[in-house]
Amino acid sequence: MDEQFFPRMLRSARYGAVLLSLALMPLTSRPGRAQVPASHPVSDTQGTIPEPAIPAILKAFDTFEVVAMPAAHGEKDIDDFILSLIRDPRFPRVVNDIVVECGNVRYQPLLDRYIAGEDVPFADVQHVWRDTTVQQVCGESGFYEQLYPLVRSLNQSLPAASRLRIVAADPPIDWGKIRSYEDLKPFFDRDGSIASVMEREVLSKHRKALMLFGVFHLLHGGGPGQGDAVTRYERDYPGKTFVIIEGGDDGTGDELLVDAKAPGGASPSLLQTKNSRIGSLSLSSILQSPITTDEDCNVSDAFASTPAKTVASYVDAFLYLGPQKSSLAEPLPADIALDRAYRSEWLRRMKLIGLPGPSTLEELDAQIVSSAANPILTPAPIKPIPEEVKMRVRQSCLSSKHPAGSATP
Repeated sequence: MDEQFFPRMLRSARYGAVLLSLALMPLTSRPGRAQVPASHPVSDTQGTIPEPAIPAILKAFDTFEVVAMPAAHGEKDIDDFILSLIRDPRFPRVVNDIVVECGNVRYQPLLDRYIAGEDVPFADVQHVWRDTTVQQVCGESGFYEQLYPLVRSLNQSLPAASRLRIVAADPPIDWGKIRSYEDLKPFFDRDGSIASVMEREVLSKHRKALMLFGVFHLLHGGGPGQGDAVTRYERDYPGKTFVIIEGGDDGTGDELLVDAKAPGGASPSLLQTKNSRIGSLSLSSILQSPITTDEDCNVSDAFASTPAKTVASYVDAFLYLGPQKSSLAEPLPADIALDRAYRSEWLRRMKLIGLPGPSTLEELDAQIVSSAANPILTPAPIKPIPEEVKMRVRQSCLSSKHPAGSATP
């Protein structure tokens, strides 16, 4: 079975399967976009009209304090779109902060100095996104290697009151002190860290923020246990966040999402889910349900407990960037591909987590070369999660908790 199938299924309830799942991912993984199957073509039912995406997102800040959307999970199209959004001259007029998943909280003072234009070596700033709990996703990201310098550059031409701040939200892990799986446990509650940062740095100050995270941190009423990050802070700050997911058709025909395109067939476009056909679908029809694990490593389907809830219950808008069959993967930056010291450290971190993955630099090199030969995204189809996958996740969870050789009870 394709190893790339596994990481898209995994999600932690309490014991960090997000960290664990990343060990299964090649350094150049292929993520999946939300997909609308051919049996559910999108058609407006109550007058919802798609709009050109950038003006629609900027307009959302008139009503909401936070616009939340996915970024930096290997999809070049959405990452390029976000960079275009931030470069729009209207953006700093309506936004104060960009809150990021790929940012270690412990580096916030250094990050503030860099974004403000101070003389901070880029090699020092790289620790902000390379040294996170999700270092597999963040540490290989070409998006963040562009985002941070871009915002720094934009700020130099903006008046002080309009300058943008990047806010890091990942737990303050210090990889120099991580020597075992037990050392990782204090940093597993990533949604708690994200929610805390959002409340402290954005919501309590009534600032406007673009929130860039994986979709399963952003759903209204989503997530296991105490819920995902948005769900947690919405208990005290309801109605403040506009959640966007991105997707395309399933590759069988461009007509499947014709009504998600702005008038004239333009993309990128934004379709609000309320009173639309896509909003009436179940979330599992457009997103692969992640796996959750509890503290005893029991495995379950995250969407199974709320089968009646629709897309519109979780998400406010759908971003359409074009047909999925033409989506591009983000290439691995050359400075990572050529940095053997950093890739050796990446291997060390993966081995600490304890799941299958590349074990040598030579294997990583081979994956990088193989990935470069096929830049088109090939996401796994939405389908029931095989029992084999659930068994492997459970055993991996148990083995990581009890590395001396655990047997599944």
